[in-house]
Amino acid sequence: MNNGHSNRLDSTLAALRQNGRKALVIYLMAGDPDIPFTERIVPKLAQAGVDAVELGFPFSDPVADGPVIQAAGTRALHRFGGLPDFLAMVQRIRKHTDVPIATMTYYNPIFRYGEAKFATDAAAAGLDGVIIPDLPVDEAGEWPQQCRDAGLAPILLEAPNTDAAHAQRIAEAAGGFIYLVSLKGVTGTDVGLGDNLGTRVERFRALTQTPLLVGFGIHTAEQAAQVGALSDGVVVGSGAVSRIAAAANANAAEQALLAYVKELRAGLDRA
Repeated sequence: MNNGHSNRLDSTLAALRQNGRKALVIYLMAGDPDIPFTERIVPKLAQAGVDAVELGFPFSDPVADGPVIQAAGTRALHRFGGLPDFLAMVQRIRKHTDVPIATMTYYNPIFRYGEAKFATDAAAAGLDGVIIPDLPVDEAGEWPQQCRDAGLAPILLEAPNTDAAHAQRIAEAAGGFIYLVSLKGVTGTDVGLGDNLGTRVERFRALTQTPLLVGFGIHTAEQAAQVGALSDGVVVGSGAVSRIAAAANANAAEQALLAYVKELRAGLDRA
């Protein structure tokens, strides 16, 4: 139920759908290994075929993150004095690219900042969407509307065990895209993609036009192609973050990440 406002994320996903292409969203932990790396890599990811970037804001108690992303968050935790530092970085990135950028963070930092103020400041800095994994739709209150009022997409998560009533609420409140979690558990665990993914996608297709992207546990071009065949695209996090962690230096990290993105893009384009 969009109020007519379209941001970079909405228009990018709409254009992909029109052209029959699948969205590739790459998750990075902001500030890992350092802030200059994040600023440099985002525009390059866009050039390499990424349709949107999800930037994690490091938080001390990341309940939805698996070990790879938790470790990245620990490495990056002291890079930012707080959300204002993070938004200043987004503003600097914005000078070099128009790629849609969403942030994934937890509710506590946003609560402390002030929900409406954060939505306004985030949109002004150049963010297009916000994902809060520990804010279920039942507890979201005014947040989705505050996002919309600011021109931000309130991206909501849906789990394999979400019931029909909650799916309906998510379909009504979500903006940008609905983030379907491919498996039960934390990010980065690879236990086969959810058996009921096709059914869940069909359920949402009957409820909403909002694009459906799938994440958590997608590592290979093959998996991206399988999931892309069912959905509107994929979000890849741990695969990207682990390549940065394994690299000897920032240049090697950049090369490994861009090569990985090209593989994923090729896989998705087969979907």
